[in-house]
Amino acid sequence: MLHCEIDHLVITASSLDDGAEYVRRALGVTPQVGGEHSLMGTHNCLVKLGDTTYLEVIAVNPVAPKPNRPRWFELDALQRDASPRLATWVARVNDIDAALSASPVPLDRIEPMSRGQLNWRITIPADGSLPLQGVAPLLIQWAAAHPASQLNDLGCSLVRLEGFHPEAERIAAMLKAVGFDGEFTIAPLSSHEKPCLVAFIQTPVGVRQIGTP
Repeated sequence: MLHCEIDHLVITASSLDDGAEYVRRALGVTPQVGGEHSLMGTHNCLVKLGDTTYLEVIAVNPVAPKPNRPRWFELDALQRDASPRLATWVARVNDIDAALSASPVPLDRIEPMSRGQLNWRITIPADGSLPLQGVAPLLIQWAAAHPASQLNDLGCSLVRLEGFHPEAERIAAMLKAVGFDGEFTIAPLSSHEKPCLVAFIQTPVGVRQIGTP
């Protein structure tokens, strides 16, 4: 039986420093250094949100060679003056091949990735786009170790994640098909409204919000 839950939230930024500062202002904590993704020419920093949940800030690595493919999370489209934003989320599944086949939302293909001692498989559209403007999740399956187990506990935890999209029913159908169970709600928008995500995170100074509905 397929089972799926929230794995991590993804904040994209024009630089890692800008993204980390955004998190410091929003949550009052400093993200922990992550590492580099050589295949994508990106690097990240992280905040633990639970035993198997975290927040990722990701940006183009300015000292890495440009990959011979589009970078993930639409990072190639970011302008230098773009503000950091909650761009998408990633859902962890127990069988990524079956989940990809079951999803009514096209997720393109599964690719193996690594960072240091971490290894995983993840759905990555070939053009670097985000499914349904990032409100539908990418899917991931970890090989063994989970990055949250290597992060310091800063007193943060995910309370809930909310999505808003004109095709809310389609996203709900996708999540049902892959066996999703977790603190995510999806609400409809009119066709002229902009899709978005909003995360509510418990911090040492109370519940804070990332994203704007």
